Amino acid sequence: MQYIKADEALWASSMLPEGILERWFIASGDAVRAGDRIAEVRVEDALHEIVSPAAGRATIVATANAVIEPGSILATLES
Repeated sequence: MQYIKADEALWASSMLPEGILERWFIASGDAVRAGDRIAEVRVEDALHEIVSPAAGRATIVATANAVIEPGSILATLES
């Protein structure tokens, strides 16, 4: 199992310690490919796409509109 996390680099130029998981582009249980756009995170006023690091079946852990921190687990990925 692999974890899909909010990359800490998204906060590199931010003054805020948290962000918002704006929305999912997939549903829990969907098969995804490496590089697929799966979610969108807002840090301050900037939107950032989260892409799948590998192929597999995604299970969503964090809900849409959840407050997240750098390194937060957003989903798991089973190959």
